[in-house]
Amino acid sequence: MSIVNSDGLGQFQLDNTTPHASRVATKWLQEHSSGFRHFHCPPKSPDMNIIKDIWNALLHVVEKRSPPPRTPTDLLTALQESWCEFPPGYLQTSVESMPHRVAALLCVRGGPTRY
Repeated sequence: MSIVNSDGLGQFQLDNTTPHASRVATKWLQEHSSGFRHFHCPPKSPDMNIIKDIWNALLHVVEKRSPPPRTPTDLLTALQESWCEFPPGYLQTSVESMPHRVAALLCVRGGPTRY
């Protein structure tokens, strides 16, 4: 977090899915989170996480490649090239969707949303 958000304004977002809420993960977070802010999401609510959507879009593009990546190096290259091919504004649009995601999540009281 200190590298990514050197200004101290960033927040660590955790979606509280089962692997992220394990004893090991919880203990690590308690021991290491004094240096950054932690955004608390409703339990098991990945609906707030735009990273999931971005990874899915990136995976979709990489899966369409011909020939498909066969080695870890090929996969890394494919991911990097695909990332650079995202349309301008794609990430900004995802970030700007957050108020709508929060509102939708509040409307369903933490349940599933269309996101």
